[in-house]
Amino acid sequence: MTIGLTADPAASPARAPTSGGRGRGRYLAREAGRLLIALWFLISATFFMVHLVPGNPVRASLGPNPPPALVAARTRALGLNRPLLSQYVHYFYALAHGQFGTSILTGQPVSQVISSELPATVELAVLAFALTIVIAVPAGVALSALTRGGRRLYLETTFTSLSVVIITVPTFLLAEALVYIFAIRLGWFPIAGKAGLSSYVLPVVSLGVGPSLFFARIIRTETTAALAADYVRTARAKRLPGWRIMFKDVLPNALTATLTLGGMLLTGLIASTVLVEQIFSWPGLGATMVSSILDKDYSVVQAIVLVYGSAVILVNFLVDIALAALDPRTIGTESS
Repeated sequence: MTIGLTADPAASPARAPTSGGRGRGRYLAREAGRLLIALWFLISATFFMVHLVPGNPVRASLGPNPPPALVAARTRALGLNRPLLSQYVHYFYALAHGQFGTSILTGQPVSQVISSELPATVELAVLAFALTIVIAVPAGVALSALTRGGRRLYLETTFTSLSVVIITVPTFLLAEALVYIFAIRLGWFPIAGKAGLSSYVLPVVSLGVGPSLFFARIIRTETTAALAADYVRTARAKRLPGWRIMFKDVLPNALTATLTLGGMLLTGLIASTVLVEQIFSWPGLGATMVSSILDKDYSVVQAIVLVYGSAVILVNFLVDIALAALDPRTIGTESS
């Protein structure tokens, strides 16, 4: 079977003319404006949701039956006695200067908590995303080649059934199953904690195996559609090398169509780290957020939710920019 990939411009799908540098500039400015509006909404929603939670976080942090004078002094020190609107303006001012406030429970600057534990969470999300890409892209392309034209239907059916079963399993159940099999029963990996390369295996696999199977199915579908396109048939008729057609025409078109899903996948991985960190006692933001909710340390919770939400917004922004770079027709569509 010959699979070609780099057709000449006449063989490639027609692209609408780009809107030029001015159009790209307007597009970037519009996307940046949307990013800022989304961040403002996130900051405002996070602030008001946390401050409208019933109960007194200062009183909760001081234990049962604290002296009223101590509660009042601590409330004044944290600025929680000011009107809510004044606190809101002060919070925006502090964020603009890179300050997330102070932990109600420990008195430690929240920025220190974020900076010390964010790297561990980022490591998990990035490694899980890398694992997903490493598995999904080759598997999706290979499945498209093996099942194209109705051949080997049993292979497609088996893969689809297996992937549906694994994808529908919640991440925390998959993580617990991996711990039981590979850590408790076989003793191949540590049960919990972060100590050495082996401690990364189970958390990363727990996060990445389900999305990799889902992503492989999407890539298989898009690759199969690209292989059936007219420009690929033209490239084959011109006897262009198969590897050139695959890497110059099929994969770029297939991956462009799946890039948006890739952004959604990464944001989902970021959110899933919360549960996985709890199961594996991973020293990241997810575990800290859960403990802060239990301790009613609302300033820490507010900052961590803001970090997670900002990551999701930023990933979506970068995906939109990448889509526009890969397919300039996106800019024209947005402008119309």
